Amino acid sequence: MSPKLPVVTGKDISCVALRLGFEFRRQRRSHAIYVRASDHARVVIPMHSRVAIKPKTLRGIIEDLKLTVERFCELL
Repeated sequence: MSPKLPVVTGKDISCVALRLGFEFRRQRRSHAIYVRASDHARVVIPMHSRVAIKPKTLRGIIEDLKLTVERFCELL
């Protein structure tokens, strides 16, 4: 059974991305794009104000960050 996902906003995810070495590249409407220079990994984070990210979307973002759910929760 997979671990329970936390309820997070785009701002929470962007803080985790910054801790992992991602840099803000640009924003188009409500989606921010972060890139890590070391391996050119890219993650797109929806920045809808004060709205929790849907579980399926969050799982995809965690996968793009190359993390497990447990590690993601530790970095929050």
